[in-house]
Amino acid sequence: MTTEHGHGHGHAVGAEADRRLLSGALALIVGFMAAEVVVGFAAGSLALITDAAHMLTDAIAIALALIAIRLAARPPAGGFTYGFKRVEILSAQANGITLLLLAAYFVYEAINRMIHPPEVEGLLVFITGLVGIVVNLLATWLISKANRSSLNVEGAFQHILNDLFAFIATAIAGLVVFLTGFARADAIAALIVAALMLKAGISLVRDSGRIFLEAAPVGVDPQTLGAELCAVPGVVEVHDLHVWEITSGEPAASAHILVAQGLDCHQIRSQIEALLADRHHLTHSTLQVDHATGDERDEHCSDAHGTVHRSITTAGSGSDPAIPNH
Repeated sequence: MTTEHGHGHGHAVGAEADRRLLSGALALIVGFMAAEVVVGFAAGSLALITDAAHMLTDAIAIALALIAIRLAARPPAGGFTYGFKRVEILSAQANGITLLLLAAYFVYEAINRMIHPPEVEGLLVFITGLVGIVVNLLATWLISKANRSSLNVEGAFQHILNDLFAFIATAIAGLVVFLTGFARADAIAALIVAALMLKAGISLVRDSGRIFLEAAPVGVDPQTLGAELCAVPGVVEVHDLHVWEITSGEPAASAHILVAQGLDCHQIRSQIEALLADRHHLTHSTLQVDHATGDERDEHCSDAHGTVHRSITTAGSGSDPAIPNH
């Protein structure tokens, strides 16, 4: 029996550089958010208050990303064999849920304002929207230079990018109110912002949920992968094949592989590790490789999780090389 693993994790931008970039974006967001809340209430603008709430979730996302970067750097200890790498996934999911709840509330408020439009200071909204565009351009530029393979960092980037579009809508709404007196333009802009919040929230909850449920990374089909492994010369059967993500950007795989009698298990394992890394970017793999015997195969198949993949050349006439195990 041979049990080996291979792994390699690299990031184009170091953790310290990420912290500096995220901290700069956080300072910009928090400073402008506080000013926007004051101006939003003074102008009676739901669009500005909605923008400020969206920026609050951005600030939370960036703050949690900074915490996650620090925690993820800690080595595994005690019962945490992966360390704290999934802290960022917890924060991403919490941030996504918050976005969805806020979006629902602002849709409700915007509909009320569509029915009963209040007085809105259009010029104040317009000027604040223009300043918001500049602030979000700077914050977006900063985060775009960080390591966006992290779900948290990418989530924060998408949020701020959405904020940029939202401020454009808010500025246009303020200009419309100022020039025409059409106060409902403010509520329409708030609905646009809420729609962007819904989109970002659904994406974060979906992506973090896939990692929590240990689903295969997007673009990796376990059925196809099992067939590829069985096509490696000498492989008789593959079962207990699992593909998941430890955290965003760190996919992993494990499998029990049976090879024909008399072949070199170490050599075949090396071939499979190269296949996983080169074709599927699965550089963290744990493979158990054994020689196949008739009794051993039957025993393994009865205990296997998921599909049992068998080599076409050894599956036998008329048999299915991929046998679901219930």
